[in-house]
Formats: sequence, C-alpha cells, structure tokens
Amino acid sequence: MSVQENLSLWDKHIRGEFMEKDTDLSLSTMVEDASVLTVPTGWGGKGKAELKSLYRDEFIPSIPPSWTHATTNKVVTDDYIVEEARIQLIHTQQMDWFLPGIPPTGKPIEFDIVLIVQFRDGKMAAERIYWDQAAVLQQIGHLE
Repeated sequence: MSVQENLSLWDKHIRGEFMEKDTDLSLSTMVEDASVLTVPTGWGGKGKAELKSLYRDEFIPSIPPSWTHATTNKVVTDDYIVEEARIQLIHTQQMDWFLPGIPPTGKPIEFDIVLIVQFRDGKMAAERIYWDQAAVLQQIGHLE
C-alpha cells in the first residue's frame, strides 16, 4: 500500500473507534487474522472474531468522553505507521484494557503513547500500543 492509502485506512480505523464508536467500521480496516496488543496491560486479541467482542464490549464503550489525542510525531511507510501522541482524559469510566480492575477515580490523566501499526494486503495486520503505565498509576494515586 502507499503511504497515503495507509494514512486513509488508519484515519478510518480511528474514526470508527473514537468518533463513530462503530466496531464494524474499525474492524473493516483489518485483515482477518489481525492482532491488537496494549503492551503495558497485555489486553488485546487476534483475529476479527475475538477483536469484535473486545472492541464492542470492552474497548469502545469504555472510552471516556473527555479523551483527547494529539499527535506529536508520525512516521509512515508502505508497510507501517508509527505514531507518537499525547493523550488526556478524565478517568470517569471503568477501562479494563487501560487500568485493569481499577474503578473510575474521576482524576485527570495525561500520558504519551506510541502506536505501531503494520499493514498487509491493503489492511491493518497488527497494532501495538505502548505507554508508561507507572506514570498513569501515579496520577490516579495507585503508585507512590
């Protein structure tokens, strides 16, 4: 795929997750055996069937309305996107993919994130997401 096609597909994927909150739209951007992994928590899955239930039941409904994502750097090739961003949110919802087992604290959280997206056959094949979990836990008072 071209750089522009990768960017368009990524934008469509993000639109499904964060704007339209549409699981099927997000999954339409992925190959059948796609994988997603949030490295700090180990949350994720492999294959559209598994990802569909994770996106529909856990990830998309738990995104707080205060969530903002400001891209600070993006590198795009024919096979990958690597994106660095600053995330801000208020922890008003249970988010087990992000803070497993921790009920909403009402506290503001701000952190940097790195997303690595791999493309294959014109769609997303893998997404790996990294952030500093200790910094997040510190902000909500769960780590001194």
